Amino acid sequence: MTDASSDASDAEVPEKEEPIAAEQTEQRPQKRNAFSELMSPKNKHQKHAQEDKPKHAAKHPSEFRVRDALGAYISKPESYPSSTVVYYDDDFVALHDRYPKSSLHLLLLPRDPSKFRLHPFEAFEDREFLEKVKVEVKKLRTLAAGELRRKYGKESRLEKARQEAMDADPPPEELPPGRNWEAEIMSGIHAHPSMNHLHIHVLSVDRHSECLKHKKHYNSFSTPFFIDINDFPLAKDDVRRHPGREGYLKRDYVCWRCKKNFGNRFTELKRHLDQEYEEWKRI
Repeated sequence: MTDASSDASDAEVPEKEEPIAAEQTEQRPQKRNAFSELMSPKNKHQKHAQEDKPKHAAKHPSEFRVRDALGAYISKPESYPSSTVVYYDDDFVALHDRYPKSSLHLLLLPRDPSKFRLHPFEAFEDREFLEKVKVEVKKLRTLAAGELRRKYGKESRLEKARQEAMDADPPPEELPPGRNWEAEIMSGIHAHPSMNHLHIHVLSVDRHSECLKHKKHYNSFSTPFFIDINDFPLAKDDVRRHPGREGYLKRDYVCWRCKKNFGNRFTELKRHLDQEYEEWKRI
């Protein structure tokens, strides 16, 4: 069994730039500032910005096709534009999911070669590595929360006092806290990942995206098939270790927000999710 993004059309396949000459690879480009990159304007589905693409983009190499596609980002994150790779260092790469399942959908890729080919259940048995991943996830969650505030803050009722304080002249020394945007972020893994390289999803809770097209897409983020990173390490008898047996992906559609059961009516669910999205962003 595979998870929701296992379809060939929905795998996170990178659009690779032309190979960098050997003499260019000797000096590593300066690392990007994660906060400023993530806060920059993007289109609603976080697609690759056309102006940032190379004029003659090469096809992704065969060794990085479909299930191995994330390996290209791990191997040479510096060769991708900031509209794709949010930030990277020696240990992690953070990027926009090419086929987002929410209005904001990021991936965190560990670069440790002893871990990045492992299933998360196995990789996270290493407590030291797990703690390192959790620290990085927290960092990325903070950035994602800031991006949600940038995108939706002016529409949110809970942000009104903060927005008014920011517009005041002079502004107060301490701003009201406003909406807790980090509470609107999910972070975790799929019990049966579609991609071979270890990756952690960090995404907004809204499930609002044109790339969310069928049952597996929705249920992979709306049932225990999606396991919060803070639930690790899992107990040996945790039922989520057996997603096929538990039938998570075959369950009825249940709205993430109001819990209404839509049975197997995907079109109706999608209309409902659009309504929930409009209400959610204005809380």
